[in-house]
Amino acid sequence: MQQSWSARAESAAAVAARVQSGMRVFVHGAAMTPTPLLDALVARPELRGVRLYHLHLEGPVPFARPGLSDRLRSVSFFTGAALRQPIADDDADFIPVFLSDIPGLFTTRAVPLDVALVQLSLPDAHGLCTLGTSVDAAKAAVESAGLVLAEINAQVPRTLGNTVVPLERVAAFVLTDRPLHQHPTAPETEVEARIGDLVASLVEDGSTLQMGIGGIPGAVLARLHGKRDLGVHTEMFSDRLLDLIEAGAVTNRLKVVHPGRTVTSFIAGTRRLFDYVHDNPLVEFHPADRTNDTSLIRRNPRVVAVNSALQVDLTGQVCADSLGHRIYSGIGGQMDFIRGAALSPGGKPIIALPAMAAGGTISRIVPELSPGAGVVTTRGHVHWIVTEFGAAFLHGKTLRERAEALIAIAHPDARAELRRDAARIRGRR
Repeated sequence: MQQSWSARAESAAAVAARVQSGMRVFVHGAAMTPTPLLDALVARPELRGVRLYHLHLEGPVPFARPGLSDRLRSVSFFTGAALRQPIADDDADFIPVFLSDIPGLFTTRAVPLDVALVQLSLPDAHGLCTLGTSVDAAKAAVESAGLVLAEINAQVPRTLGNTVVPLERVAAFVLTDRPLHQHPTAPETEVEARIGDLVASLVEDGSTLQMGIGGIPGAVLARLHGKRDLGVHTEMFSDRLLDLIEAGAVTNRLKVVHPGRTVTSFIAGTRRLFDYVHDNPLVEFHPADRTNDTSLIRRNPRVVAVNSALQVDLTGQVCADSLGHRIYSGIGGQMDFIRGAALSPGGKPIIALPAMAAGGTISRIVPELSPGAGVVTTRGHVHWIVTEFGAAFLHGKTLRERAEALIAIAHPDARAELRRDAARIRGRR
């Protein structure tokens, strides 16, 4: 079969030539970013008005270069470093949306897609490829777009769950054999270690975990090796979770939804992680409207959801997507899991963040959010806030009690001013 299907392969330029001016194009993200096809699009100066819809992309992002937005305009649902400045300069666009809602934008054609630009695994004997390490919104994009164009990469792992794309669905493809974009784990800092200790102390045996990528989730996972019968139902995971699985702390046997399986929507990590998920029946990849469905999350026992923030005000409002008006990342799945964990029997929704930013010069616990800051988790949804100075439980607390609890876990250098600000705000009410 290899000979018959591979004979259809074309150059990246020939595949990208099917994209026409004015089209709406979904771009596969994270480790599955189809870099050769993006390079080929950028190499077509005649294109105009192409809108590229995507989540976080790994590797080079050539269409983000200055001067290209009239030709290839980024529209991100969750952004990264390469697109922050273009969005600030109005050379790119951003859509605030829950991760769980993105597939529905495509399937209902609220965002009609002409093309899905994806990276796939090699087809099996049945002519079935998979979406590899990122299913998230890509499955809906493939099913909704009029045209599917692909990079079929021999190094993409075959993943199980709801990941299949029939080769016959692909209009054209380039055949490659290149490493996926990797996201190695950075050494943890002293602050991350302390936060990791505090959050890990809140995790009970038999908990179901949702944790993302980054220093704080990694520090938490590194401290859970002594736990028993943990489960995993998450939107994504990285190498740190693999360490926990290999330590025997994760069994998934107490989960109600997909028992016995680690469930995710995408992964970001190293080749070691990609090799682990390859053809592994104990890991299931599902679209984000399933992994992040609150009605499913809440059915699992003792869901511990650990998410990050940029600012938290003294009432408990959480900003996680912007620095004032400047878009930094996106809403992602924070609210999906914060609410799901709150409704789970024994669940613990946790926002964890360092007490200070900008090299220790700016408090992240603030009297009020910066103008333009997005409230990702409302003060009605927030439960636990954790910094390196402690854990504050806000659910059911008055505004006065919340302010006192948050000031107690702020950096000591910021507490006096925060107390003055809290008194000023109370006097204004």
